[in-house]
Amino acid sequence: MADTPELDIDRVAHLARIALTPEEKTAYAAQLGDVLKHIKQLEQVDVTGVEPTAHAFAVENVWADDVAQGGLPVEEALRNAPQQRQNMIVVPKVVE
Repeated sequence: MADTPELDIDRVAHLARIALTPEEKTAYAAQLGDVLKHIKQLEQVDVTGVEPTAHAFAVENVWADDVAQGGLPVEEALRNAPQQRQNMIVVPKVVE
C-alpha cells in the first residue's frame, strides 16, 4: 500500500456539502491524509484474543427498577404552590 492513502478531496467536499478554495483543498487533503495514515497504523496492532466491544469501558444499566411507589401527600405537594384550588395547582392561562 502507498504511504499516502488516495484521497479525493473534491468528493469529500461534495459529500460534506462544503465549498473549498484551492488552498483549503490542499490543506485539508494533507490533514485528512495524515488522519488516514494514523488509522492505517492501527491495522498493525495485534488484537488477537481481544473481544469486540462498542465501548472502552463496561456499560451497565444505571436505571432503577420500575417499581410503583406512593407519591407525596397532597398537602406536601401543594405546600410551595403559589396558588391552589381543590387540591390542584393553579397556573396562568396560556391558551386564549
